[in-house]
Amino acid sequence: MKTKKNFRIFAMLPFFLIASVLTQAQAPALTPAEKKAAEVKKLETSLTLAKNKVALNERQIKTADSLITAGTEMIADGKTETKAVTSERKTVDKTYETAKKPLIKQSTSKDKGEVTRAKAEIKTLDTQYKADIKALDTRLKAATKNSTTGTANVTKGKANKKTAQDALKLSEAALETAQAKYDAATGSGDKAPTKGKKK
Repeated sequence: MKTKKNFRIFAMLPFFLIASVLTQAQAPALTPAEKKAAEVKKLETSLTLAKNKVALNERQIKTADSLITAGTEMIADGKTETKAVTSERKTVDKTYETAKKPLIKQSTSKDKGEVTRAKAEIKTLDTQYKADIKALDTRLKAATKNSTTGTANVTKGKANKKTAQDALKLSEAALETAQAKYDAATGSGDKAPTKGKKK
């Protein structure tokens, strides 16, 4: 059964080849004007593609610039928050020590009721201090993460910008070449304005 199918395929193959050759042979030959129009159309297409490539590279540069800007802002925010947390930590530590000192004196008193109250207040003060420090540590960790992310964004943005600038130089050169070929083919002396190279 399989050999019959293979035989049929091989038997039909020459007919398909002959049919395709005959259809190509019947295609009319292009006149010189039609060839010129086809060449101009091809050059227009390559010119459009070159312009699109330049525009794409310029968008990539703008995207990289915005990534650098966002990263720089994140670094600044992280530094500001770190300074604020450090300042608040000093204030919390100072307040804790100031509030704890008289309670420690009371806890060494001879009056048992006063000692019990002082120890309970010290315990409450310690609990509050630990909660405040934990909140500040959480904020500090978030600020550090923000700063680290900002640094990574700046690094990535600079690398992307350099790549896009290099690609833009090549794209602009290709655009100039395509424009020159198009102008030569159409015989127009008007050059379409091309954008200057960015550095």
